[in-house]
Amino acid sequence: MASKKQVEDFINKIAPIAQTKAEGRAKWSLPSVCIAQCCCESAYGTSPKMMRANAILGIKVGKSRVHFGTAWKDKAYSTKTKECYDGKTYVNITDMFRAYDNISDAIEDYYDMLASCSRYSAALCQADPGECITAIKNGGYATSPTYISTIMNIVSRYNLTQFDSVVTKKNGSSTDMPSIQNPYTEPIKNVGRGTTGNDAKWVQWYLWRFGILAENGIDGVIGSKSVSAIKVAQARLGLVPDGIVGEKTRKAFLT
Repeated sequence: MASKKQVEDFINKIAPIAQTKAEGRAKWSLPSVCIAQCCCESAYGTSPKMMRANAILGIKVGKSRVHFGTAWKDKAYSTKTKECYDGKTYVNITDMFRAYDNISDAIEDYYDMLASCSRYSAALCQADPGECITAIKNGGYATSPTYISTIMNIVSRYNLTQFDSVVTKKNGSSTDMPSIQNPYTEPIKNVGRGTTGNDAKWVQWYLWRFGILAENGIDGVIGSKSVSAIKVAQARLGLVPDGIVGEKTRKAFLT
């Protein structure tokens, strides 16, 4: 697991490159999402094999070995990875991944890929990180059923939307998460299994915004699925995953 310093150093290294490579594109995508994917795919730069290949975004070679731009020079490496094709079971496979001369080329190839492939079109010129990563995941970038929530938790935890202004301001969008407000009133007491009504919906709304709970999960009843989702959110926010939303968890949701 990466240390706090490793995480900070990695983000500080990647963020300016992600901004530079995103800026000026007609078909742009968000640096915040790119940075979060770099963090996720390379374990915050602690994966030795990926870092040796400057392959911080885990992009596969593909059967056609297509060039989305000029950043990839046909270098590749083979490694084992896990895929989840049925939404439940992970299987081990070995595949070929793109290697790059430097990290800048890896990030440029990522942006070129999103702009070139029609399956990622919904991610382009999209100012909402949640919508952007959903389109990227659904376009086939990843098979993990928790990929969207993982990326969104990284974006949220490290305030990565602060790096989006290079594309969003120039295109008339806010640099922050969209100004969608929780329509439910914040609870004043602990929320846990069995809680119903407004308090339950307030918690479930945040779990939905974090990509952990499906939208139809906002049903006003904290049952087993909601408790599990709360624990996932707490763990990723660095809190004790007890499944109870108290003052600390509420504050973490709001930051």
